[in-house]
Amino acid sequence: MNISKKLKVQLNGNNYWVDRGCTINKLLKRLKINNNKAAVELNGQIADKKRYSHIKLKKNDRIEIVHFIGGGEIMIDKFTVAKKIFKSRLIVGTGKYKSFKETAQAIKASGSDMVTVAVRRVNITDKKKTTLMDYINPKKITYLPNTAGCFNSFEALRTLRLAREMGGWKLVKLEVLGDKKTLYPNMIETIKSTEILVKEGFKVMVYCTDDPLMAKMLEDVGAAAIMPLAAPIGSGLGIQNKINIQLIKKQSRVPVIIDAGVGQASDATVAMELGCDGVLINTAIAEAKNPILMAEAMKHAVIAGRKSYLAGRMDKKLFASASSPTKNLI
Repeated sequence: MNISKKLKVQLNGNNYWVDRGCTINKLLKRLKINNNKAAVELNGQIADKKRYSHIKLKKNDRIEIVHFIGGGEIMIDKFTVAKKIFKSRLIVGTGKYKSFKETAQAIKASGSDMVTVAVRRVNITDKKKTTLMDYINPKKITYLPNTAGCFNSFEALRTLRLAREMGGWKLVKLEVLGDKKTLYPNMIETIKSTEILVKEGFKVMVYCTDDPLMAKMLEDVGAAAIMPLAAPIGSGLGIQNKINIQLIKKQSRVPVIIDAGVGQASDATVAMELGCDGVLINTAIAEAKNPILMAEAMKHAVIAGRKSYLAGRMDKKLFASASSPTKNLI
């Protein structure tokens, strides 16, 4: 095979080589797939069947080709992190709730199947005291151990190594904070920690600033997901820099998940409409007047934002454009 005349793409999760100028239609013919019996997703968006012969594939394009199988379920718009598929694009934190019971109720209402959990010392004075696992089954909901409260690489690495030892968790969330007032990430320590964890076999989802250059560096050292802040942790200010978030998403080949700063359901919708793959929310749900109702609102907000993004918004126009027909006016 003459590599110089080929392009490498990701086809159904594997490397695949196609001819330069290859269209979706040509790819399907090469694979002997009837395009009337399959659906194609290109870089996270469903491709229009009418344009298969016009859509040319580019280097590193991510292509998913699916069809129906007996007894199965088609998932065209799937959310995948480190090769694991999740049903919900909403990740929920487990801190700040009034009780473990309320935490469990909120997670159920949110529809989330991945939650962040902190690693803390065992209560050896009261062994009968309930724990998070008594309310949220890690076999049904994916636990995402995080390094909340860590201010240097040593603390973060120690925490996640303990988490792996405790339950074998390799999919983890890394955050190395810079100072206690802003809780902004220390990107130097964060990048260093990510590189070490990746070499040790961890799948690292990384909390970071909304700096596209820093995000690219994290991806280059092996981050499984980029998690830029919308605003400072717990601030509820919403997305402060939409342009940077869009730049990060456009350049990234791994999931981009908004982490920190969401205050209300509309913030989550905006994040998804910008093209983000998911949203992580804790304070906005836990500190709402009605956490359970807010959790449900966030669920629908994320779904609505994702559908809006996939649908493709109308073009912006400088002047008005009548929505009713102008012909045959009375």
